[in-house]
Formats: sequence, C-alpha cells, structure tokens
Amino acid sequence: MTDPDYMDRAEAVLSAVEKGCDRINDATDADIDNQRVGGMITISFPSGSQLIVNLQKPLQEIWLAARSGGYHYRHDGSAWVDTKTGEEFFAVLSREASRQSGLALQFRAD
Repeated sequence: MTDPDYMDRAEAVLSAVEKGCDRINDATDADIDNQRVGGMITISFPSGSQLIVNLQKPLQEIWLAARSGGYHYRHDGSAWVDTKTGEEFFAVLSREASRQSGLALQFRAD
C-alpha cells in the first residue's frame, strides 16, 4: 500500500472512532470523552480509564492501547486486522471499550 493510501484508510478509522464516540454518547449514558491530537485519539471513561488509538505511519499500522495490552493492526486489503490474532480493529475496540466502561459499547467503520 502506498503512503497516501495508508493515510486515507487510517484517517477514515480515526474519523469513525470520533463519530462512534459521539454516537455512543448520544445513545447511551456512557459519557465518554475523546481527544484527538494529530494521529492519536485518547478515549477517556468516567472511571479514569483510557483507550489510545495511534497511527504508526512508518509501519503503516494502527495501534490500540488498552488495559488488556497493546494491539497492532495492518490493513489486509479489506479490513484492519491485528498482527497477532487476526481480530478486526472495531471488534476489539468495541470489546475493550465495553470492558473499560462497564457498558456494552459498539464501534464500527462508517
């Protein structure tokens, strides 16, 4: 994948995460906060727990930091998949956000 292709796909993920936070806040009592600085989004929960989504441009990856550990995603031509488990990014983000918030939260690609 070319660098511009990576950036287009990665930026679409960050945008979907931001929109997902807004959608979740509108539909639930989750009260999550998201802050974007460049290629990084910090999602904060009322408990003080955080998730961090970060672009890794030189590796053409997206990283997710959660209480359970760190995840590295590469685009396989159709989705962002974890380099170790093969799990899809939004599935893991949803699972980890649900764990850390104590609510069933769902993120998805837009």
